[in-house]
Amino acid sequence: MGAVCTAEAKHWALIVAGSNSWYNYRHQADVCHAYQILHKNGIPDENIVVMMYDDIAHNKFNPTPGVIINKPGGKNVYLGVLRDYTKEEVTPKNFLNILKGDKEAMKGIGSGKVIDSGPNDHVFVYFTDHGAPKLIAFPDSVLHSQDLLEAINYMHKNKKFARMVFYLEACESGSMFVKLEKDINVFATTAANPHESSYACYYSKKYQTYLGDVYSVKWMENSDKVDLSEESLLKQFEIVKRETKTSHVEKYGDMAFDHEDIDDYQGDGQGKSSGITPEEYRSEPITDAVPAPNVHLNILQNRLKDAKSDEEKLRIAKEIEDLIELKEGIRSTVEEIVKHCTSSDEQMVRVLKKRADPEDLVCYKKAVTAFSETCYNVGKNEHALRYVYVLSNLCEEKIPAQKIAAVIKQQCEILI
Repeated sequence: MGAVCTAEAKHWALIVAGSNSWYNYRHQADVCHAYQILHKNGIPDENIVVMMYDDIAHNKFNPTPGVIINKPGGKNVYLGVLRDYTKEEVTPKNFLNILKGDKEAMKGIGSGKVIDSGPNDHVFVYFTDHGAPKLIAFPDSVLHSQDLLEAINYMHKNKKFARMVFYLEACESGSMFVKLEKDINVFATTAANPHESSYACYYSKKYQTYLGDVYSVKWMENSDKVDLSEESLLKQFEIVKRETKTSHVEKYGDMAFDHEDIDDYQGDGQGKSSGITPEEYRSEPITDAVPAPNVHLNILQNRLKDAKSDEEKLRIAKEIEDLIELKEGIRSTVEEIVKHCTSSDEQMVRVLKKRADPEDLVCYKKAVTAFSETCYNVGKNEHALRYVYVLSNLCEEKIPAQKIAAVIKQQCEILI
């Protein structure tokens, strides 16, 4: 059995999709599915906060208006889902204020609900979207790892939880938690290590998009089927790690309570979910996984292959051409920025080729902000997000943030 909760203990959950648009369908599908699991297993709606842009269920591309599914032939996971914060309310600032339980900051915004947790409570957080070294994306901006960790440390210091569990789906998601303290009662798992992509899956010809993400559907399909009072956090991690063949699922933080049952975090601690045992559990293999950065182009290529008319083929071919042109424009812009920031060909190659391990986080944040505000918004543009590693590498070369920002402004005014 897991931890024995006191009579005053409550269970709280914050679940977030950080993207919008049809080709990112899977993130909101993941979040809607997560809500159904938590709701079914007894966490009251007043203790669940859902953030998602909410432009999928009634999107013009949706062949089943009002329906969102997380796998081909799956149930409608949109049915009854909470929509506490939608559209422009889905921001890093709001996310952090909700997480920290700042009711005053959230007055007049969305539902106003926050994670109003106390020292005996369990908090479950699930986030799904795009990511890059030490940051995750929201529809119009990004959240840096140091800001997330500061919020978590604030919650620990102010006794806002007894335990916290954080599941994170994003490229390079492990980088968000490499500095997570190991003794503050926070256990985190991520879809990928600090240097690799996460993967989308379940492409649907009917919906012409990917319906899920590998790590996410692996933990949720497991939670759907097993008895949550009989499976530990560690056991679910091991199952998801084993069955996610595409990236390296990682765990971070405090391992002192990883033996506790999942229903202490994804339910109300009473084991209301019933199903097969963890030892009996087997999932269906995923055969169509693709790296998240390739999703947009793959969707367009699939649509082109299935197009019925010449007019439709020409329109999709133009979308592909525009996407390739955008990606090439981002690449060439970044190369010009690096060329004008570095002092030698050797340094330039190092900055462009080396994988990022951000340490100078102040410089990195300033550089990302300058690039996002002047060149390409990395919250809105997942393809631009793929190049922020270069900005980190410039900072690690001890190039001043002020110089990087000035070069970014100069080059983007020239090239865009």
